[in-house]
Amino acid sequence: MIREIPAKAIFDTVCDLIRKASFTPSPDISAALSGAYREEKYAPARFALVQILENGRIASGNSIPICQDTGMAVFFIELGQDVHITDGGFEESVREAVARSYRELYLRKSVVADPLFHRVNTRDNTPPVIHTRIVPGSMVRILFIAKGFGSENMSRIAMLPPAAGREGVLQTIVSAALEAGPNACPPMILGVGIGGDFEQAAVMAKRMTARGVGTHHPQAEYAALEKEAMDAINASGIGPSGVGGKCTVLAVNIDTAPTHIASLPVAVNVCCHASRHAYAEL
Repeated sequence: MIREIPAKAIFDTVCDLIRKASFTPSPDISAALSGAYREEKYAPARFALVQILENGRIASGNSIPICQDTGMAVFFIELGQDVHITDGGFEESVREAVARSYRELYLRKSVVADPLFHRVNTRDNTPPVIHTRIVPGSMVRILFIAKGFGSENMSRIAMLPPAAGREGVLQTIVSAALEAGPNACPPMILGVGIGGDFEQAAVMAKRMTARGVGTHHPQAEYAALEKEAMDAINASGIGPSGVGGKCTVLAVNIDTAPTHIASLPVAVNVCCHASRHAYAEL
C-alpha cells in the first residue's frame, strides 16, 4: 500500500532537525567530554574541556549556534519505496527548509555557488548535499549533519593496495588525525569508511561521524581496530583545542563495504567535537 506524505511534513521535519542540531549538543558527546574532563590531570586541557562544555550549555540555553561555522547542510535520506510525496518535491522541500532555517535562525551562510572562479555566496546556505537511498517500506528516515569545514578540510582518502592490510589502514586513520592536529578543533570524532570505491568510502566515512560516541563496530576485528586507532591518537598528546592532554579523539567509528580485488579504499572524515547532527523518522 502506498503511503502519502505531504512535502510540508518533510519541510517541517528538516527545519526541526536543523534547529536541534545547531543549538543542542548531542548527549553522548557531552557525556564523553565530561568523562574526558574527569580523567584529565593536565590543567590547560581541563580548562579547554570546561570551555567546550560551557559553550554547549550556553548555546542550548540561549538557542544560539554551538559554533560560528554553522556548516554545510548534509542529509542522508532513506526513502521507502512505498512512499509518495504529495504537494511538492522531496529535494525541493529539503532545500527550502535549509534556506528558511539558515535565514530565520541567523545561522551563518557559508555556501558559494562556484567553487573556483566566482566564489559568490548563495546567501541561504543552499544547495544542501543530499544522499538518498531507496529502501523497502513506507518510512522516511532523515539524518542531518551540519558539517563545519575546519574539520572537513582535514579529511583524507587513500586508495591503498590490498597488501597494505590492517597496518596500512591503521596508519591511514592515525596519520589523518595527527595531521589535523589543532586545526580540527579536537577532541575530534573520526568517521572511517573502508571498502567500496572512491566515493562510497567517503560517504560511509561522513555518515560515521554521526554514529553514537561510545558505540562500537559489531564485528570484533573492526571494533579492535577502532580502539587501537583511538588509543594511538590519544597517546599523541595533542589534546583538547591542541593545548596538550589525554583526549584528542572521542571516537573512531568504522563502516565497511565490499570492494574490488585490486584496492583497499580508506576514507577518514574528520569532525570536530561539536559533531552537529540530528535524526528523524516519518
